[in-house]
Amino acid sequence: MSVQKEVKRITTHQLQTMKQRGEKISMLTAYDFSMAQIFDSAGIDVLLVGDSASNVMAGHETTLPITLDQMIYHAQSVVRGIKRSFVVVDMPFGSYQGNSSEALRSAIRIMKESGGHGIKLEGGSEIKDSVIRILSAGIPVMGHLGLTPQSIYKFGTYNVRAKEEAEANKLVEDALLLQELGCFAIVLEKIPSSLAKRVAKTLSIPIIGIGAGPHVDGQVLVAHDMLGINKEFKPRFLRTYADLHTIMTDAVTNYIADVKNRDFPNEKEAY
Repeated sequence: MSVQKEVKRITTHQLQTMKQRGEKISMLTAYDFSMAQIFDSAGIDVLLVGDSASNVMAGHETTLPITLDQMIYHAQSVVRGIKRSFVVVDMPFGSYQGNSSEALRSAIRIMKESGGHGIKLEGGSEIKDSVIRILSAGIPVMGHLGLTPQSIYKFGTYNVRAKEEAEANKLVEDALLLQELGCFAIVLEKIPSSLAKRVAKTLSIPIIGIGAGPHVDGQVLVAHDMLGINKEFKPRFLRTYADLHTIMTDAVTNYIADVKNRDFPNEKEAY
């Protein structure tokens, strides 16, 4: 009789251990059951239920329109598909900024209703009170600094952040603050590689990069970009590992042709 090997779940403690021993952390976005199941089976460490669902799933121009209810729906779907991965859920725009009580309510709803393992917030000192309140409830918090897409209208551009010394110094200060408050990890998005390296070396918690160079503790990409489903978005930091856009288009084209030509279904495919 074969003994089925027990799947060991990834935890915040394991992510910390991975940093300490120099093992890189792999992270991808996921928004639905089927993809989560595939990514989890492949061995991904962390799945981010990103507010990028607003773009790639709902077709919005920015991440701002997605609601808390919609994020919870996507997170529920992802959690049902995993056995091993650590699932982090983005708190959407408007669910935590400027009101720590609202932030705590939002975070509790995400954890209770989705079954996710932690939440992610964008920002540093300006969201300090929200981070404190959420952590006080025992909810793991991942930070997000650098390019913060929820602040796109403030920045006015998706260009590289923290190239100037003042913004770079604030980013380091914010990273240290988030660590001091008790965040278990931080995402750094689209900042100079040298700055990301400085943060990763200075902090003891895992630093995950997206467009932040190779000197951090792990990497995250949006799945639809990495898989080549989304053809519109081609930043320098993106490496595409498949061309699913072409594969899927060809499959659908062949299906249409077979239906039109009365080739599908054939006798073997009928009852």
